[in-house]
Amino acid sequence: MTFPGRSALIDQLRYFGKWLLLACAVAVLAGSASAFFLFLMQWATATRVTYRWLIWLLPVAGFVVGWLYLRFGQSVEAGNNLLIDEIHDPRNIIPLRMVPLVLGGTVVSHLFGASVGREGTAVQMGGALADQLTRVFKLQPGDRRIILMAGISAGFASVFGTPLAGAIFGLEVLAIGRLRYDALLPCVVAAVVADEVSKLLGAHHLHYVIPFIPPVTAWTLAAVVIAGALFGVTGMLFADATHALAARMKKWFRYAPLRPFVGGIAIASAAWFLGADRYIGLGLPTIMASFEQALPAYDFLAKMAFTVASLGSGFKGGEVTPLFYIGATLGNALAPLLHLPMPMLAGIGLVAVFAGAANTPIASTLMAMELFGAEIGIYAALACVVSYLFSGHTGIYRSQRMGNGKHDEAPEDVRLGDLAAYRKAHPERDRDSDRR
Repeated sequence: MTFPGRSALIDQLRYFGKWLLLACAVAVLAGSASAFFLFLMQWATATRVTYRWLIWLLPVAGFVVGWLYLRFGQSVEAGNNLLIDEIHDPRNIIPLRMVPLVLGGTVVSHLFGASVGREGTAVQMGGALADQLTRVFKLQPGDRRIILMAGISAGFASVFGTPLAGAIFGLEVLAIGRLRYDALLPCVVAAVVADEVSKLLGAHHLHYVIPFIPPVTAWTLAAVVIAGALFGVTGMLFADATHALAARMKKWFRYAPLRPFVGGIAIASAAWFLGADRYIGLGLPTIMASFEQALPAYDFLAKMAFTVASLGSGFKGGEVTPLFYIGATLGNALAPLLHLPMPMLAGIGLVAVFAGAANTPIASTLMAMELFGAEIGIYAALACVVSYLFSGHTGIYRSQRMGNGKHDEAPEDVRLGDLAAYRKAHPERDRDSDRR
């Protein structure tokens, strides 16, 4: 047996101490920001529910936020995709103004009734705040990549109360089929500490109850596979529809603030005249109800339509909580058809649609176990992996890089949003991969 030399041990301790301190600093910043954000979100949601007429101000609110981004935030408008690009190809430190812009934009979106989420805001705040330490400690590009990943993990973990999922999300979201283990320690520490910081500051998270997990049988496994495939296709349709609408809006309205203005008119009109308030905002009460009672089978489609309209027209926020809503209500609708317990399939759908849309099956499986208990792990893992495969080479984050293809070979390090154009320009690469 050999033991590391004294110099090697000192290097290991130095590395451990360095990233322990940096990750804790990132965690304090991100966890505090997430706690403040969650308080504002509670206020915005309660205010909108109390004063329903506020939804008619959604077009004006969208225009104002769009103008602020046009005037002050063009360098940070890419949001999560900017963080992913900077990790892969470090160039410029994320401007600190990303924090107030995305925070204010998201709170405004929820106050006036857009259907958006919250993870995008927490991740962007975590990443932008973490990157400020690059300047303070004069970090090299390699270390800067890691601290940005730690910021992503800290933001995700603290806004959902899922530190294990948050830690892996920061590693898994960067590239399809590839993980970066060099950032494992900082991401784990940042996620765990950020979650604790947000709790200490009074942030609260939803608790879901799944009273019964059936034993593993041939049918339960087959049913979960069927559901997983449907969850994956749903995630793919959501991502594709959101990107397609965003592209169309940019083509139709060159002046950026007009996009959320027009989208706001459509969303407000639909919510008011159709009585569709359950499909705006986060929709947390409906998510909770999907574990307890049968819901209309079209709920997941309606939420998808409102969310695609909101994000595609430029409202700020995230995609994940609406994906939770879509997945939970779709699982609720599928449960009687597949003869599975409704709470169980609602919980699996909650994480599996997200797994397919974000291409993060491992983080999504861990999230299921943190939210619902370890007993659901086998079913959640199966559904998330199948969803990941059936969502194809698409996703909500267009800056994700191709690592390993899901079911065929794919060009490495190509941005997900550029994959179709790359394959069109290099058809011989696809023929070569087919022959192999």
